[in-house]
This record gives sequence, structure tokens and C-alpha cells, in this order.
Amino acid sequence: MTDHFRYDLMTQQALRGVVRNVLLEVVKKKVLPGEHHFYISFDTQAEGVRISERLRAQYPEQMTIILQHQFWDLTVSERGFEVGLSFGGIPEKLGIPFEAIGGFFDPSVQFGLQFEEVTEGEGRQAPANVGDKPAKKKRATPPAVVAPPAKPEPKPAAVAEAAPEPKSEKPGSPAGGGEVVRLDRFRKKK
Repeated sequence: MTDHFRYDLMTQQALRGVVRNVLLEVVKKKVLPGEHHFYISFDTQAEGVRISERLRAQYPEQMTIILQHQFWDLTVSERGFEVGLSFGGIPEKLGIPFEAIGGFFDPSVQFGLQFEEVTEGEGRQAPANVGDKPAKKKRATPPAVVAPPAKPEPKPAAVAEAAPEPKSEKPGSPAGGGEVVRLDRFRKKK
């Protein structure tokens, strides 16, 4: 059976909307409320990403920014956001489409989203029988919700700097010992 609705794409778009709404709240309030701060990872090669050549050379594939104390000129549109940050004492203006975001994490409340690449090709094929495994081919995977780590994460430095992609002990799990829980896990089995 073909997935004509592309639920995987709709889920990705809806969860990226969460990131957009959070950033819109920050713009509206002109400050991050309470202890909230965000780690936002994105693909530096994605279409529409605007960063300096210096940063692109330093982060050729992925980059993680931290929005906490020192950022400025945050603007949010339907398709992405722009923000000013300092990298090694040099101010930069970044433009990041929501589609380029691979991860969003707010350690103050242990909330996170991890996105995977989804292609907009033909609709996905469902297995013929529930017990059958799908054919081995690249298929879209829904985003994962990051469960909170067992212990609180240490506070990052006060300067909003780019951080390298965190290494984790186990593939697919975020730094800090949290577990990635796929949305498929909660789907009703027939």
C-alpha cells in the first residue's frame, strides 16, 4: 500500500513548527525566559543556509549553535530564522532554514527533537503483512524525540559560540546519556 499522505513529511513539518513557535516566543518576549537555552544543530551545506565562508570552512557539514546569553537580531520567518552570534570574538549573522535543522535541544527542561533526512519522492510502500520486513531501500524515517538524560547537563559557557557536534557513546543517542525514542515506537501495532 502506498502512503499517499506522506505522514513522515507532515510529522517533520509539524515538529519543525515547534522550533519555529519557540523562537517566535523569544522574539516576542525579547529574552529567553527562565533558564531556557537552545542547542540548534544544522547542516551547513543545506540549501538556503547563510554563514560566512570562514564558518563553512570550519564546519563543512554540521554545526551546533547555542542561543543563551549573547545573541542578537533574532528574526523568524515561515521558512527559517536569522541570528547574530559571536565566534571567536568575531560577530556573524547566520541564516538557517528550518529544513536544515537536524536537532533542537533545550537542556533546561530536557526537551529535544532530532530530525532525519526525508526525501519527497514517491509515497512509501507499506509491508504486505504486518510481520513482513520492508525491502532494504532508503526510506524516510520520522523524527525522534529525545528523552531526558539521567543527570542534568552542565551549563554551557555564557557566550553563544558554535559547538562541534557532540560525540555519543552509542550511535543515535545524544550526548549526556539520553535515549532517542523513535515515534514509530508509539504507533499502534495491528
